[in-house]
Amino acid sequence: MKTVALLLSGVVIACAALSPVRAAEEAAKAKPDLTKGAAVAQACASCHTSDGSRGAAAYPILQGQHADYLAKQLHDFKSGKRKNAVMSGMAAPLSDEDIANVAAFYAAKSAKPGFGKNKDLAKLGEQIYRGGIADRSVPACAGCHLANGIGMPSQYPRIGSQHGDYVLAQMNAFRSGERTNSPQMTGVAAKMNDKEIKAVSDYIAGLR
Repeated sequence: MKTVALLLSGVVIACAALSPVRAAEEAAKAKPDLTKGAAVAQACASCHTSDGSRGAAAYPILQGQHADYLAKQLHDFKSGKRKNAVMSGMAAPLSDEDIANVAAFYAAKSAKPGFGKNKDLAKLGEQIYRGGIADRSVPACAGCHLANGIGMPSQYPRIGSQHGDYVLAQMNAFRSGERTNSPQMTGVAAKMNDKEIKAVSDYIAGLR
């Protein structure tokens, strides 16, 4: 009888865990809070502007970026997997909830279009972005980030209309080994020369 009672107790606990009400409560608890995210974002405004839009070219545009990508970067800064003295300090005090909330806040914004600087350079960038560099086995950027640069949630970031100067800096960081939190991009950048990286960066700046 004792064994039966224990088994029945386990069934009751399992049913309670799977109940629709409990599941709804857990889902609500896990859902990011954009209001709280906006409060966290206030500390980011001096570099990224109040809504993560087109601020200084040295800093990435966060507006419209995939929430899971933003969250990963913040966790990487916090853990030291991605190194940047300023961002590591900013990410250090953030809880998992803070990160989820602020990432969702920026992701909820609509990304604004950007523009390239050099038409001829952007033409070369377009060729590489859409077709890669066959003789060095450099894949087309569009294969992961899609033709319009919107990327794929949970996999690849939105890069269309990102600041060209920022893209250039990150590509160089991947190539030099300074940035190490994306093996795929390290491998791609390692096969590209200065002109090619600059061309792709300029094309991406105007991609929409």
